[in-house]
Amino acid sequence: MKRAYYLMHLAILLWGFTGIFGKAISMNEGMIVWYRMVLSAAALWIYISWKKKSWILFRRDIPKILLISLAICLHWLTFYGAIKASNVSVALACLSSITLFTSVLEPIFDKSKHHLSELFLGAGVMAGIYFIFQFQQLFFTGIVLAVVSALLASVFTILNKKMMIRYPAETITFFELGIGFIILTFLLPVYFMITNQTFQFPDSLDWIYLLLLSVFCTTIAFTISMEALKKVKAFTMNLSVNLEPVYSIVLAIIIFKEHRFLNSGFYLGAAIIISSVMIHTFYTYKMARSKKKRAEPPAFRQIN
Repeated sequence: MKRAYYLMHLAILLWGFTGIFGKAISMNEGMIVWYRMVLSAAALWIYISWKKKSWILFRRDIPKILLISLAICLHWLTFYGAIKASNVSVALACLSSITLFTSVLEPIFDKSKHHLSELFLGAGVMAGIYFIFQFQQLFFTGIVLAVVSALLASVFTILNKKMMIRYPAETITFFELGIGFIILTFLLPVYFMITNQTFQFPDSLDWIYLLLLSVFCTTIAFTISMEALKKVKAFTMNLSVNLEPVYSIVLAIIIFKEHRFLNSGFYLGAAIIISSVMIHTFYTYKMARSKKKRAEPPAFRQIN
């Protein structure tokens, strides 16, 4: 059991480095996502072939997989765009609103009722983002992109939940990243036109960061998190994943000295957001137990 907990926190720590590498890589966000998708898909292909997992997809699921792939692609673009436009700390604090966006959107997708308590906690997250914006207006673009990224992440999390039940997690993730890479390849000319960017080739240091990001922070982190889930409850994993932005912010302060650009408003807003997310996770768990049903907190985010 101890090993499962160590693996769980190692996976979360590795996910915490995704923002760090996004800041360290000198290329624009479009190129970061393009290279990350193809390298991560290649690493997953090797893993699936080694484990001899199924490659079969049902034809009726392909349109939904295409939509999920597009959402993942846009989520990563806005996520790394937020980091480039602001910094790791601001982007990850605002990205913490994923869980609350999911609590608002999931009843709409499932045609069920909203819980007043979840909407109240969602308002708490918005208040946290407001505090960050009030005191960090220099990072307006980054804050907006991070919130959009969180919204997109909640959409693909909701859509992906049923896919993860129907297929091996590794297989569906491989197809989503592979298809996302193809979609982004076709979108790059439009992206370059809008952002006035050009195609970039990584230098030697960027290659190292991209490989670490794709292999360790995506494929290996994903694999060991799946291993941990064999012993650890889904609720424990979901609750612990909320530590990801905390890890990222601490790493950003240590590596990039970002505390020099942050103030009390940021820390207050970040504390409100993270506290709201954790309260929501506990609330979801208690509600599920009170109804004597199997706990099902917001879907575990497997692509970071």
